[in-house]
Amino acid sequence: MPLNIVFMGTPDFAVPCLSRILEDGHRVSGVFTQPDKPVGRHQVLTPPPVKELALERGLSVYQPAKLRDGTALEILQGLNPDLVVVVAYGRILPRDILDCPRLGCVNVHGSILPKYRGAAPIQWTVLHGDKTAGVTTMFMAEELDAGDIIQVMTTEVRENETSGELYQRLAPLGAECLSQTLGLFERGQPVPRTPQDHQKMTLAPMLDKAMGELDFRKPAWELHNLIQGLNPWPSAWMTVKGKRVKVHRSLMVEWSGCQGKPGEILPGQWLTVACGQGSLMLTEVQPEGKKKMSGEAYACGLGKDTILGS
Repeated sequence: MPLNIVFMGTPDFAVPCLSRILEDGHRVSGVFTQPDKPVGRHQVLTPPPVKELALERGLSVYQPAKLRDGTALEILQGLNPDLVVVVAYGRILPRDILDCPRLGCVNVHGSILPKYRGAAPIQWTVLHGDKTAGVTTMFMAEELDAGDIIQVMTTEVRENETSGELYQRLAPLGAECLSQTLGLFERGQPVPRTPQDHQKMTLAPMLDKAMGELDFRKPAWELHNLIQGLNPWPSAWMTVKGKRVKVHRSLMVEWSGCQGKPGEILPGQWLTVACGQGSLMLTEVQPEGKKKMSGEAYACGLGKDTILGS
């Protein structure tokens, strides 16, 4: 028989998973998502992407402000789910909620656990220059992202891929991994429970705008990973003539010309910058108060002796 599932998720990363659950014929008796939030310059109250899909499909939506005051547990008990599926919900589930569903709580996480536990696993995959990314389904535990692993699917990180681009590829991969996992429950087959090696655990904390400052004394490859990993948010940035300039994309280059000091623009048609080791082509930038532009166009307005990062 189809499973009775309560889904908990918030951003667009979770949407393919909810959609796939419905396509696979499972019953979704309720959807928990975070409260609507003000968005944009005019602070328009906007529903999360998961809520939008849920309402389109005629599902019951719950947006509790807290999970520990008993309200969410009472709702969940009334729905009596076989399983709770959690995908980027943005809240830590307390023990009473974890214990509520008959078959437990299953999470879809955007990394190959135990690597990158935390809020930003996809971004840290790119920030560290990993060649392989993936998604994991796991049984949830009270400790963050520390539950037993059910299934893992992997993909190669493409050359010059941003975290935003990888995010878009991992979302449907997560839906496929979840579909296969739920199939095991539905058919009554044994569901794997592989304990994580906690000694190999690494963290993927929330990103911060301050971490995006480009220090051209560092190696080019490190700055390249920073630029790609912080795209689309919060963006890498540099200071040029006292003003902040966001850097959205870059390319590693083999520079056979003269070797400049860190931050010095090397001669040529593109915005190629000397680093502590190697050089880096800044291909897409955004000066303060302006739209995105190519590095080449931006370089045309700079003096020959301009030093970036100063």
